[in-house]
Amino acid sequence: MRLTRIYVDAQLAPGQLLDLPGESAAHVAKVLRGRGGDALTLFNGRGGEFAAVIEAVRGTRVRLAVGAATPIERESPLELTLLQCVPRGDRMDFIVQKATELGVSRIVPILSQRSVVRLDADQADSKAAHWRAVAESACEPCGRNRLPRIDAARPLLKVLGEEPVRGTRLVLEPDDGANETGWSGGPTMEIAIGPEGGFAPDELEALRVSRFFRATLGPRILRAETAAIAAVAWLQTRFGDMGA
Repeated sequence: MRLTRIYVDAQLAPGQLLDLPGESAAHVAKVLRGRGGDALTLFNGRGGEFAAVIEAVRGTRVRLAVGAATPIERESPLELTLLQCVPRGDRMDFIVQKATELGVSRIVPILSQRSVVRLDADQADSKAAHWRAVAESACEPCGRNRLPRIDAARPLLKVLGEEPVRGTRLVLEPDDGANETGWSGGPTMEIAIGPEGGFAPDELEALRVSRFFRATLGPRILRAETAAIAAVAWLQTRFGDMGA
């Protein structure tokens, strides 16, 4: 039986006694109905995981005894960055959750000319903190022991001006109906997903100048969240570990 995995933002060491933080403790005590002697698995997002046993449960306070460390990793050999135009509502939460499960290394939320969502600096920081919490929760059941990096949302052109070219860069662009040639997969890749209306022409030109190749996923136009998941699964199957 797979043990319950809990993310803990703290240094972990065998022999340590640890009080779980609030939400995690409430989940173990009230939802999982944890009791003394129950086994758990802990990870702190920095690699590896630790065995743990519940020492005591008092209300919503849960004390654990940290056991042996296991240096297990479940990261993809493909270092994949998702540049995702932020969609409306809670669909970005869904994208972050599924991209984390699929092994994305980094998520860069972007704002484009055709974006409906507009965020000032404080809102961007607040959203980034929220999305990091979503990623932490996604890592617990899927087995990842390292958290994906999640940036604060920035305008696309600012991102392109600040980010160096690393590996193969793709932009999902269905309108012209053809994949560009001249690119190949590698250990480091980036893929950019635009808003529902697609990137504006000058943004596509900026992406081209920044060495992004156009790619499509067939004749149908996909919603932003569908495109992100389909693109990540495609790249992980071709160049990562999903086809292993």
